Amino acid sequence: MKLTGREKVSYGLGAVGKDMVYMLSASYILYYYQDILKVSAIAMGIILMAARVFDAFNDPIMGVIVAKTRTKWGRFRPWLLIGTLLNAVILYLMFAAPPALEGSGLVAYAAITYILWGVTYTMMDIPYWSMIPAFTEGGKEREGLSALARTCAGVGSAIVTIITMKCVYVFGQGDERTGFKCFALLIAVLFVVFIAITCLNIKEKSTVDVDAPSVGQMFKSLLQNDQAMTVVAAIVLINSSIYITSNLVIYFFKYDFGGEGWYNAYTLFNTFGGAIQIFAMMLFFPLLRKFLSTIQVFYASFASAIIGYAVLLILMFQSMSNLYLLFIPAFFIFAANGMLSVLTTVFLANTVDYGELKNNRRDESVIFSMQTFVVKLASGVAALVASICLSVCNLSNDTSETAAVAATGAGSVVGLRMTMTLLPIAGLLIAVYVFHKHYILNEQKVEEIAAEVKKRRAAEKER
Repeated sequence: MKLTGREKVSYGLGAVGKDMVYMLSASYILYYYQDILKVSAIAMGIILMAARVFDAFNDPIMGVIVAKTRTKWGRFRPWLLIGTLLNAVILYLMFAAPPALEGSGLVAYAAITYILWGVTYTMMDIPYWSMIPAFTEGGKEREGLSALARTCAGVGSAIVTIITMKCVYVFGQGDERTGFKCFALLIAVLFVVFIAITCLNIKEKSTVDVDAPSVGQMFKSLLQNDQAMTVVAAIVLINSSIYITSNLVIYFFKYDFGGEGWYNAYTLFNTFGGAIQIFAMMLFFPLLRKFLSTIQVFYASFASAIIGYAVLLILMFQSMSNLYLLFIPAFFIFAANGMLSVLTTVFLANTVDYGELKNNRRDESVIFSMQTFVVKLASGVAALVASICLSVCNLSNDTSETAAVAATGAGSVVGLRMTMTLLPIAGLLIAVYVFHKHYILNEQKVEEIAAEVKKRRAAEKER
């Protein structure tokens, strides 16, 4: 039975809410604690990275728990709803640090809330993505739903990227601390509403009933699924590269591009970039798919991102007074990011059938728990790199907005520019190499595997 329009919209809304939350945390938690609350950049980098190490244990365990779950509402929806409610509360608390806290107390508060945010995000993210193979038939339907979900996720990310600083200044009337607190509350409420709609309208249509794996079995299955490991390696490299830039771009506008109204330029830049990212998912990707395979679109996206970063680096060492010149590299980078986010999810979903055929075990939760982990790992790596850059370059909110450019040394600015561009280029080149060398699931292969899996299931039913 094909997916209804209502099911597609409901599932997509969940992705919007989920990635609004994720982008707020991934792009602004470092800025909130380091630049606004004056927590040491290195301390924040260690916290963000340590939380990701903790997730190395948390995410796989959650994958096992989801796989073992049996309720009248299915295995996925209960955890999706519980995780969302808890994560929304923690998100608000994370951006509502008590004014009385300072020093080590503030560092401890940041660490505890951020770790809890990661745990609760995992509780809802793993079942959300695990649902795709569970209620789609594979092939074009699965690719279509994956593309839709990633498009909607991109919309959620873009919305937060575009409106955050404007909303912060409006809600806080110039007080960034108060503004972030109010904005986090708004995003938390929208998150709960959107996921509630998903849970009410989405049901598992069919899933292979297998014994839930142990943690040891799970890792064994992953190690045996070389295609899943290839995709997750590409995901962590791609996202680390993108997140380095997304963590530092606000500092670029504040301390390099500068000016009293820097946040207006920052908002306009993100508005353009967010629009391009959405267009890439909704228009560019479907258009390119008419002429190219998914793998060919994947390589084209890499080329677009690398070109964008190269142009950005060149422009950074020219006159920085013209914001609109920055739209040129933004087009290539944001378009690439939009298409890559869709494609990596499609590729990962395809590895589920591959793993079932190879290992005689279907592990949706296991596979997608790895996606959750590596995406968060990438954000932790990127935040650590960004924090080291901020510490070495001595960028902070101690200088006034109008004097920021003058107060920041030339060496600091150059370091910021190089970190934002050269490191992402290196990461993307490595990702291209890994993917090209190891990924074998082209469209013909995927169809052959899907057919073989159906044949095997039919044979097992007849026994």
